[in-house]
Amino acid sequence: MSVTPVLEADALRRQDPELADILLGELDRQSTTLQLVAAENFTSPAVLAALGSPLANKYAEGYPGARYHGGCEIVDVAERLAVERAKALFGAEHANVQSHSGSSAVLAAYAALLRPGDTVLAMGLHFGGHLTHGSPANFSGRWFDFVGYGVEAESGLIDREQVRTLARTRRPKAIVCGSISYPRHLDYAFFREVADEVGAFLIADAAHPIGLVAGGAAPSPVPYADIVCATTHKVLRGPRGGMLLCGSELAERVDRAVFPFTQGGAQMHSIAAKAVAFGEAATPAFAGYAHQVVANARVLAEGLAREGLVVITGGTDTHLLVVDPAPFGLDGRAARGRLAAAGIVLDCCALPHGDARGLRLGTAALTTQGMGEAEMTHLAGLLARVLRDGGDGRRTREEVRDLAGRFPPYPH
Repeated sequence: MSVTPVLEADALRRQDPELADILLGELDRQSTTLQLVAAENFTSPAVLAALGSPLANKYAEGYPGARYHGGCEIVDVAERLAVERAKALFGAEHANVQSHSGSSAVLAAYAALLRPGDTVLAMGLHFGGHLTHGSPANFSGRWFDFVGYGVEAESGLIDREQVRTLARTRRPKAIVCGSISYPRHLDYAFFREVADEVGAFLIADAAHPIGLVAGGAAPSPVPYADIVCATTHKVLRGPRGGMLLCGSELAERVDRAVFPFTQGGAQMHSIAAKAVAFGEAATPAFAGYAHQVVANARVLAEGLAREGLVVITGGTDTHLLVVDPAPFGLDGRAARGRLAAAGIVLDCCALPHGDARGLRLGTAALTTQGMGEAEMTHLAGLLARVLRDGGDGRRTREEVRDLAGRFPPYPH
């Protein structure tokens, strides 16, 4: 019996038309609005096919060759393929592709290296640190003693002297470098130097830049960090999930931290989709894409600065940028709502040195759709118009719909 009908959308329409309408509604939303959420992207149809494959049916606790369930011969091949592709793509000695998310990958890294109560130095939440970097609402802030470093008031760049001073005075067991809203490349060699000076592990949370690393558009943390935590979505264009990269000396500790310490059965359909994404990211086409993502972000940042918005750090090296809409009399939340009404979807985030919130934008999804620098220049003007006076609601929404329609995420 062919499995093809199971993989077709028509099957869902017949079985559950209510949910089918919801899915089609989301596809319409994605296709008629502009997606500037920095943590989002569009996967390829091949990645989606793997996610909807029969591998979703398989229970596979453990690792290839050492599963707790029978019938894992085929999924073992899939996981080994994902691991080998990840190792080759990032030049890592070991890769674990089972983490269900970026947060669970970070949890596993902490579990591999730390014990409850250990001191950890990481970017402060107010300066762009992730929830897993010490938020009191998160396991990290409850289980470990986090110390936060920040950025320089004038430049917005990481305060290297503060990092070094805090490391020397607090003697952390681990240092975390990574952020959800820092738009510049990280100096991994500097963090390695500081970690070595105080005898700390170095954990790189590369959830955002890892796709740029894959495409050669950002420096790699792999040669410097003891463990690299990452997501497989965002710029990498894979399924929602996480992974860890490390040297061979930590391989067993990392694997045991993922399973059985922090997770149960692996999601084999997601691991297969990760393998697809790693294969796509190893192509020259993806390298061109990654560099275009950065070029688009820089053009968008320059355009927004010309329109009067304050661009944090004066620009970007990556796919994301952070802007302050205060010159237009708005805070981040109000600005986000105004843009959402026009069909422009993005995030707000904390701004350094104050209680205000700004906007976080990313160019990965728009670049996947085929937009280039000309569209970024147009978009900067459109964003400014909406923020400045709200724009002509219906006209602006139609303009957004037209732009999105010329670059459909799934043309077929």
